[in-house]
Amino acid sequence: MTTPTAATEGGVGQPTGGACAVRLSGITKRFPGVVANSNVHLSVAHGEVHALCGENGAGKSTLMKILYGMQNPDEGTIEVNGEQVHFKSPSDAIRVGIGMVHQHFMLADNLTVLENVVLGAEALHGIGGKARKRVAELAARTGLDVSPDQPVEDLGVADRQRVEILKVLYRGAKIIILDEPTAVLVPQEVDELFETLRGMQRQGYTFLFISHKLDEVRGIADSVTVIRRGTTVGTADPKRISSRQLAEMMVGSELPSPETRDSTVTDREVLVVEDVRLCSLGADRPVLDDITLTVHAGEVLGIAGVEGNGQTELVETIMGMRRADAGHIRLGHVDLTRLGTLARREAGIGYVPEDRHRHGLLLSQPLWANRILGYQTRRPTAKGAWLDIEGAKDDTRRIVEEFDVRTPGIEVAAAALSGGNQQKLVVGRELSGDPKLLIASHPTRGVDVGAQAVIWDQIRAARANGLAVLLISADLDELIGLSDTIKVMLRGRLVADADPSTVTPEQLGSAMTGVSGEGDEE
Repeated sequence: MTTPTAATEGGVGQPTGGACAVRLSGITKRFPGVVANSNVHLSVAHGEVHALCGENGAGKSTLMKILYGMQNPDEGTIEVNGEQVHFKSPSDAIRVGIGMVHQHFMLADNLTVLENVVLGAEALHGIGGKARKRVAELAARTGLDVSPDQPVEDLGVADRQRVEILKVLYRGAKIIILDEPTAVLVPQEVDELFETLRGMQRQGYTFLFISHKLDEVRGIADSVTVIRRGTTVGTADPKRISSRQLAEMMVGSELPSPETRDSTVTDREVLVVEDVRLCSLGADRPVLDDITLTVHAGEVLGIAGVEGNGQTELVETIMGMRRADAGHIRLGHVDLTRLGTLARREAGIGYVPEDRHRHGLLLSQPLWANRILGYQTRRPTAKGAWLDIEGAKDDTRRIVEEFDVRTPGIEVAAAALSGGNQQKLVVGRELSGDPKLLIASHPTRGVDVGAQAVIWDQIRAARANGLAVLLISADLDELIGLSDTIKVMLRGRLVADADPSTVTPEQLGSAMTGVSGEGDEE
């Protein structure tokens, strides 16, 4: 394997030797009012894990879309295995062995695992026994432990990611782009994924690894390229550079910390969930099994759990998106149990969903229209029975300024923003309605260290002002740093409490996976 050179800002280290698996030279891409990539250079050696780091909006996604044939560069060249190529579509990239696992999954919920993997690639192995056999072989390689006949809508986020990996392997990819692959995984699962990647490396696979978790980048990558504001900052050996130095290359500042030192917890109960049970048709056990918890004003209550253990269903039941089979839910003195989602929002719940694209934004609509979502009956986006468009626009401008949403203006479509800026817009909207309770489900998933710092600071400030926060996160450092109390969720039950001041991510991960740890068993 070619050893990457270390570089500082202003100089780009290139792997030396023969033909690279991928070489991007002088890539420039312009959009109206924005230069997304400016003279970017990137070289990836055969059989290496090459990390790509940078702020949201730095141009990483645009660069990878160009490599995957989703967009055409205005300038520059692409070489794959030493041959210059011109991609008109992802089909061209797939044809030369490039696959991409997107951060926001591209799966059909109403189809099975097998159907999703085979969809669009029927010519390879048909749709019968041969295809099923090939999918089973690939599933064993990636550790996908679900039936090929399982509907994707029943899968947790981690398993959905594995289905996406299956899709690109099924199509013959040898160069695989992974966009935030560890965002939903606990430490043990991250270790398993990395072991899988290393095993596939030994088989000749090459990976482009996009991540904001810099410790993980240093743990898995053979080399790392940093881009900032659309241009290449440098390429370095991650074994010779610290996370702090990487963060400074990315954003020009130190790595932020989620740590919260001063307690602001009061005795006032804000959210009370009592004996809530949720059953699923055909399941052999409840999805939620007698859940009881209380969140007080000024408190962040963290829920730790491996994806698929009921966290999503708990949030959706509190929000009224699912109707509980038993139990009661109260917000202050208001009984929410039989109320709909809008009424619960009007009672004072802010909601940051785990998937901003599916449940938080209208991507084709301008930012000011997205400010209205969930607030269409309240000021400043409504006057009586009518929407207040000017009020929505004025408040969107305020959110853009206060939450550092980087955008050319409020008239641009939400889809034009980077992931971190989309998330800051959602968090800003949900904290702008003077909520009593904020449900924050993976609030910094897939955002860079700069956006993380903004979101953490806003949650801490709102907590200090008496906001109650129910926090669900797969980032255990975030969960431990922000929470006043942590409850562990396993198989639809709250099985343990953990003290954020003493628990480690490894202990929390053990409790989440059912391994005996140092949490206080309930």
